[in-house]
Amino acid sequence: MRFIRFEDAQGVGLAVEANGAAHGLHERDAGFPGDLAALVAKGRQALRQAAEALASGPAVDLAKVKVLPPFPNPPKIICVGLNYRDHSAESGFKQPDYPTLFTRFSTSLVGHGAPVVRPKVSDKFDYEGELVAVIGAGGRHISKENALGHVIGYSLFNDVSVRDYQFKSPQWTVGKNFDGTGPFGPVFVTADELPPGAKGLRLQTRLNGEIMQDANTDDMVFDVATLIAVISEAITLESGDVIVTGTPSGVGQSRKPPVFMKAGDRIEVEIEKIGILSNPVVDE
Repeated sequence: MRFIRFEDAQGVGLAVEANGAAHGLHERDAGFPGDLAALVAKGRQALRQAAEALASGPAVDLAKVKVLPPFPNPPKIICVGLNYRDHSAESGFKQPDYPTLFTRFSTSLVGHGAPVVRPKVSDKFDYEGELVAVIGAGGRHISKENALGHVIGYSLFNDVSVRDYQFKSPQWTVGKNFDGTGPFGPVFVTADELPPGAKGLRLQTRLNGEIMQDANTDDMVFDVATLIAVISEAITLESGDVIVTGTPSGVGQSRKPPVFMKAGDRIEVEIEKIGILSNPVVDE
């Protein structure tokens, strides 16, 4: 099942996409099955029933609506740094033995098609295409063997980074949380649509059509199951939590000369069997 949140003149709605077509309902419509985050909390059967209800709704032209982040206010957005060996090497870091974790805040999120905003205080505006895992059933001390049972679906993320602010201190938080720098979506794909752990999927990031990152989710140092097990040793995972699983090599800061995004650019992240997340770049 493939779900997309959207907004048009009639308000916020939820659509299901199948065979290249989308159908859906608005929140005020009779039969609206509920908010996507609430459906995720109820589990897979609730999502199946919602998909049936939405499929009976009118067609939604996704090119003519505002596509929203699938989850606008996740309880937690946990990001993973240095999770591809080639990216660790190009960034000058020794590959860590333990996941490098940091957080994003929901105020940074934007949807597919919305502009990402290069802040006026920096011109070191970089892209990072990433796979997202969404937690369905929460818990703590989750074993690696059981971890994928806690993943209800996947999506796309562009962990846009303001590099000079990222490295102003040993903590990366500020450079990863400027407003308007977290493209997320457009689609939430349930786990049963993809290989276990979303393994074996090609990931590409393209800047103005040029391939900048080209990798496979098999290349992750810590796979989705391992990340869930490690994170839940310390932190209770909740339904709707988002884990942004890291980026491969090819980021702009590591190129010679560096390639940073500027106003007028378009940045795209594509993951096989999930979709394309595309955003224009504007100046603040």
